Amino acid sequence: MTSSAAALLVQPAQADQPGRGRFITLEGIEGAGKSTQCDTLAAALRALEVPFLQTREPGGAPMAERIRALLLDPDSRALGATAELLLMFAARAEHLAKTVQPALAAGTWVLCDRFTDASFAYQGGGRGLPQDTIAWLETLVQGELRPDLTLLFDVPAELGLQRAKARSAPDRFEAETLEFFQRARQVYLERARQEPSRFRVLDASLEVEVVAQQVCEVLQTFVSDARIAHP
Repeated sequence: MTSSAAALLVQPAQADQPGRGRFITLEGIEGAGKSTQCDTLAAALRALEVPFLQTREPGGAPMAERIRALLLDPDSRALGATAELLLMFAARAEHLAKTVQPALAAGTWVLCDRFTDASFAYQGGGRGLPQDTIAWLETLVQGELRPDLTLLFDVPAELGLQRAKARSAPDRFEAETLEFFQRARQVYLERARQEPSRFRVLDASLEVEVVAQQVCEVLQTFVSDARIAHP
């Protein structure tokens, strides 16, 4: 994190429920730079001595990581769309029970690289599964738990795939078609339009340092609003 970005930060505040941690998720298609910017957020919170946990989906708990390996394995190409969706939520159930919910209850902030919005985008938009089915699973697995803040790193699908292919051999999802990611991107943007109070859409086509500046500006506003709510 740059010094100019760090200067934008203010002291954190209590969560909506006193003692509860904040749940921040990062979303976007492949090549959007989520993982890099998750590190930016982590550095900012570390500098402020805010207790936090950095995690990811699928994964984030021992059994969930085993499911992740199966889902990302290029040899799992024959896995059907419905089975993929159910495995995603099975991993999510483990992640929530073993990692996310205990941390939030202890007052720890949670930074998560992908969460349920990714299921709506990838299995819904990309695979074409019904959004109502995903919403039902969301309620079943999560109850009322939703992220407090979601940063959507938006990038054209063509650029995202170009970046993803340049960094490593493609996993099972990165090997999908351009049209798959175009559909996923549109679902992400539609969800952001439907929930403007939760989502912040960032232009991820810009240089990394510029995006990091955007991230810290969003964090400044988020923390400032929380301070007003719980001084």
